Amino acid sequence: MLNMATTHPLSENATIEADADPRWQAVLARDRSQDGRFVYAVRTTGVYCRPSCPSRRARRHVVTFFDAPADAMQAGYRACKRCKPDIRAGADPWIDKIRRACVYLANVEGHPSLARLARHLGGSLYHVQRNFKRIVGVTPREYADACRLGKVKQQLRRGEAVTDAMLDAGYGSSSRFYERAAAKLGMTPSTYKQGAAGQRISYAVADSPLGKVLVAATAKGVCAVSMGDSEAALVRSLAGEYPSATLSDDDRELKRWTHEIIVRTRGQQPRIDLPLDVRATAFQWQVWKALAAIPLGETRSYRDVATAIGRPRAVRAVARACATNPAAIAIPCHRVVPSAGGTGGYRWGVKRKAALLKLERAR
Repeated sequence: MLNMATTHPLSENATIEADADPRWQAVLARDRSQDGRFVYAVRTTGVYCRPSCPSRRARRHVVTFFDAPADAMQAGYRACKRCKPDIRAGADPWIDKIRRACVYLANVEGHPSLARLARHLGGSLYHVQRNFKRIVGVTPREYADACRLGKVKQQLRRGEAVTDAMLDAGYGSSSRFYERAAAKLGMTPSTYKQGAAGQRISYAVADSPLGKVLVAATAKGVCAVSMGDSEAALVRSLAGEYPSATLSDDDRELKRWTHEIIVRTRGQQPRIDLPLDVRATAFQWQVWKALAAIPLGETRSYRDVATAIGRPRAVRAVARACATNPAAIAIPCHRVVPSAGGTGGYRWGVKRKAALLKLERAR
């Protein structure tokens, strides 16, 4: 236990020495990086706090430092109700609540209101909404919508009727379903149920500095770009994504778009804008647009991207959006790297990501 205070008046030199204590400087600066390293207690209030506590600062001569909350409690101090220093530093008390909220929203029937969710968790509407979005990256309503849409997809894949799948997932009417969810399927529910039956998807496979590249497109635009070592494996993967679509190997039809992708795999500047026809949530589109804005030869961290779209806490959600990018190269998710350094993961292989970044930097 470190105790820098004394019950006796401090001499002038002792006062200067106490004021220079780095722990006191951390308290004055409300330095969050020091949370968990020590706590300070105030004799006049009988309360101990973490260094970053936003409460009004006490005078230095009534402040005592302790290595750990347990030491402060043993000395007779109680935890501050505002900064909660008894909670482990770095731990977020909302993480467990939001985890329970996700489980609840994924299993509850119907569409629970925010007020109902707040009552279930225990907390105000404002704090539930704010912390849910901070941790998950989307609002509770958006998360619930995604869960219900996932249930509809499962039902449709099992061959259930569209109406039954819609009602079982909690949509009260067909109008509500078509208004809020059907567009996210990228096709009509009946077409999705049939594995994209009736959809014609053209594809082409070409060689690139990164290996084989498959470019697939509908009449509206590029719907997939994937990379690998085997043409057969790439085609099988495309067929698995659209099991009932009509796939057509058509180099001539996709020649211009395929050439543009190959140019980009060489680290060169884009020459034309590629039209995209990919299914995505509003959040994914936000992330992908931010990726497209990263200049050639530069990288950004996941946190940088989250900040760029106005959601600095949604780092994990940004990482998921990058990982689920269906159109490699066209949407440059390879330009996002960890803050700690290195290239990070990549759906198409870390070596390809490193090689592509090297080619772009060379340009």
